[in-house]
Amino acid sequence: MKRVIVTGAAGFIGSNFVRRALETQPDWHLVGYDALTYAGNVQNLAGLEQTGRFEFVHGDICDAPAVAALFAAPVWGLINFAAETHVDRSIHGAAAFVQTNIGGTQVLLDEARKHGLEKYVQVSTDEVYGSLGPEGRFTEQSPLAPNSPYSASKAGADLLVRSYWRTHDLPAVVTRCSNNYGPYQFPEKVIPLFITNLLEGKQVPLYGDGLNVRDWIHVRDHCDALISVLARGTPGEVYNIGGDCELTNVALTHAILRELGKDESMIRRVKDRPAHDRRYAICADKIATQLGWSPRVDFATGLAETVRWYVENEAWWRAVKSGEYQKYYELQYGGR
Repeated sequence: MKRVIVTGAAGFIGSNFVRRALETQPDWHLVGYDALTYAGNVQNLAGLEQTGRFEFVHGDICDAPAVAALFAAPVWGLINFAAETHVDRSIHGAAAFVQTNIGGTQVLLDEARKHGLEKYVQVSTDEVYGSLGPEGRFTEQSPLAPNSPYSASKAGADLLVRSYWRTHDLPAVVTRCSNNYGPYQFPEKVIPLFITNLLEGKQVPLYGDGLNVRDWIHVRDHCDALISVLARGTPGEVYNIGGDCELTNVALTHAILRELGKDESMIRRVKDRPAHDRRYAICADKIATQLGWSPRVDFATGLAETVRWYVENEAWWRAVKSGEYQKYYELQYGGR
């Protein structure tokens, strides 16, 4: 049995990864590790310990002794989802992003180097490349040009990972993915925010002119790509992961409105965010050629599935939006 540490396991993508890996990788034993900050929700992992192939450990990647304790038993691989990820929060306070995204990554890399892991995967973002014009796509050779404190901290972590590969021969890989959507996404992000607002009869806030473009990928496709990278990715490489689905924010908004039977009166225009990147688009040819991965969930199907999940899991998102979900942690773990 291959023991795999999944940091940030209680977050949106991390919890979906755990579920998908348990479904598809019968020889993996997963150790979920999460600080349970505001975006971590242990309910995302409910019932998984009953599989006998998953265990959850509460802890912070910046806590070196706690991270070291994860390696008391042999570890085959580690995939790092743990990060501060919300751009707007980084604009108002960058310190936590630097501490977790760079400092925490350094702690993980040091332990991975000490214990001779077979594979370390750093989950990054296409935002490290900055903003595109109306043409072209980001490739793995695109220069790093982050425009927010969040993306700058992620770019710094990517470079730190590269340095450990070159300096210490750590078998590390970096992935950079486009915008994810799907179940268990914290409702501060645009798709779950808009869905849950509309379910509550509230308007949805659309930044600026709504013409910013994003490349959307269903989280299940992203997780399948990450499983391929963890299992077969080449150390030292960067793999871009994209959904080949470019949409303006206003087109995305209209698609969500249609799914829920709402009209344009539910849109509220708001001031654009500072340094709002105009367009992202990913070229995923490398991972397709080298690892045989390509996205399978088309956007119309994925969005309908996602809307249905939030309709059917009202108790989950209401607890998150109200903050009630945090009370469980305070009782279970003695606060944050």
